[in-house]
Amino acid sequence: MAGDQQQHPGGGFNPPEPTTKGGPDYGRFIDAVRKLQDHARAVDAPDDVITEAADTLEKLSALLSPYDADEWASPSGRRMDLPVRGNILTVPIESRKTEDGRIEGSARFGRFHLGRNGAVHGGSLGMLFDTVLGLTASVLTGSPRQRTAYLKINYRNIVPIETELQFDAGVDRVEGRKIFVSGKLTDGDTLLTEADALFVKLKPGQP
Repeated sequence: MAGDQQQHPGGGFNPPEPTTKGGPDYGRFIDAVRKLQDHARAVDAPDDVITEAADTLEKLSALLSPYDADEWASPSGRRMDLPVRGNILTVPIESRKTEDGRIEGSARFGRFHLGRNGAVHGGSLGMLFDTVLGLTASVLTGSPRQRTAYLKINYRNIVPIETELQFDAGVDRVEGRKIFVSGKLTDGDTLLTEADALFVKLKPGQP
C-alpha cells in the first residue's frame, strides 16, 4: 500500500535495488501494457467497443490503484531479469557490451511512438538515446550515479516504427566527473540518427 511506504533514506540518485516482486508474470504484464499503448494509438473501433474498452480500463485501474507504491518499492525499474529492468517508460531495447569496449544492441519502436507518416516521434528518439547513452556511461566507466547534462541529436533519416533497429555507442572521453558519450541508430546500412551527450557523475547524496 502506498500509504505504508516510508521515505527512502538515500536522498540521492540511488542505484535500483534488485527485486523479484511482481513474480514470473511481471514481464508479461509490462508487454501487455505496451501492446495496449500501441492499440490505443492505432485503434479505429466502433463507439460501443471504445465504451466497453474504457469501462474495462477503469476497472483495471481500480484493481491496481490500492497497490500504488513509491519508486523505491515498485518493481518497475528494479527487475534486473527483464529488458530495461522492467521500466514501462523506456523504449524496449536489448543491449550487450562488445569485446572492444562499446555498447551495442537493438531497439524497436511501436505504434505508440508514431509521430506522423510512419516515422518515430522525435521525442521518443530522445528517450531512447538518453537510455542508451546513460547505460553506456554507467557500464563502460563503472559509475553507478550520473545525470544527463546535455543530449544532442542529429536526425539523418526517417526512423521507422515497428522495425528492429540497431544502435552502437561508446565513451569518447572522461574529464573528472564529466563523461562524454556518443552513439548512432541504424537500420541495416542506413544511418538514421546520431547523438552525443554529457553525463555528470554525482557526488554522494546529490539528487
